[in-house]
Amino acid sequence: MAAFKDKKNGTWYVQFRYTDWTGERQQKLKRGFTTKREAQEWEREFLRTKQSDPDMSFESFVKLYEQDIKPKIRLNTWLTKESVIESKILPYFKKRKLSEITPRDVLTWQNQMLKQKDKTGQPYSPTYLKNINNQLSAIFNHAVRFYELHENPVRRAGAIGEKESDEMLFWTKEEFLQFIDAMMDKPMLYYAFEILYWCGIREGELLALTPADFNFKEKTLRINKSYQRIKGEDVITPPKTKKSIRTITIPDFLCDEIQDYFKQFYSLPEDARVFPLSKHQLIRGMEYGCKQTGVKKIRIHDLRHSHVSLLINMGYSAVAIGNRVGHESVDITFRYAHMFPTVQKEMATKLNEERSA
Repeated sequence: MAAFKDKKNGTWYVQFRYTDWTGERQQKLKRGFTTKREAQEWEREFLRTKQSDPDMSFESFVKLYEQDIKPKIRLNTWLTKESVIESKILPYFKKRKLSEITPRDVLTWQNQMLKQKDKTGQPYSPTYLKNINNQLSAIFNHAVRFYELHENPVRRAGAIGEKESDEMLFWTKEEFLQFIDAMMDKPMLYYAFEILYWCGIREGELLALTPADFNFKEKTLRINKSYQRIKGEDVITPPKTKKSIRTITIPDFLCDEIQDYFKQFYSLPEDARVFPLSKHQLIRGMEYGCKQTGVKKIRIHDLRHSHVSLLINMGYSAVAIGNRVGHESVDITFRYAHMFPTVQKEMATKLNEERSA
């Protein structure tokens, strides 16, 4: 592989041709290398990536992984992956050849992760350990599927950590009514919490709502987008899943409340955010209401659990609830099975009748 010295500044450069993924011949020029060896190694690594050669460095493969995966997922999802990759994975593997990383290497990395401490001086949680291990495994799985890597070393090394099921916290109707009374002097937060509790939507869905999403004649609310704050900018993205795109029928009292809320604005464009709040402001609002009333503190997302538990208590089926909140009915059944005791009794009764028939 040829490298050339730039007579103007004494640095080295490479210039060569290669065949791209469409079969076309392309020319590549890269300048600014300190040594001839550095320039030649860059050319070798570049050609390995273009040829899907598993002898490329782990760092080079991660760049290919980003090119392949990033366009297919939500930006905030990729940023979460990127943070884990850059802080917990690349520092250990970036200079290694992808094909030479062994299960023993992965075990050593896992043991390092088990020793790490978070900002508070505590060991990483089992859930976080599982997530970072899964991310490393996902990278190797991608290499196996699409880049001719022989095997995924993480699979042989095994798992670390474990997924902790979210604690099922929720407010009863009585607790919510007590809480919401304390929010009357904060109108925007009051109406935001009303929608969260009585509609069961996600906080990102709430913060993306515009006047155009409300149809007061039909008494419906359209959910088709989500709000994220990414790198200091407000970003509107598609909702979490295809199932999340839905139209919710809202109760009469809530229709009246939201129309009253809109009247507080001198002008509210159809595409303006109805609740120009941050997720942090919602959290602070909840903390305020809990402190004022003594109602137990829950997460913003737990208002969604609260809505589901209310509907279950009212006797609605998992299918009907799933359609309203944008979940598959099987997810509702699995996560809230302990809250469907009457269903179990009905099953036993039906089985009794079947046996006696």
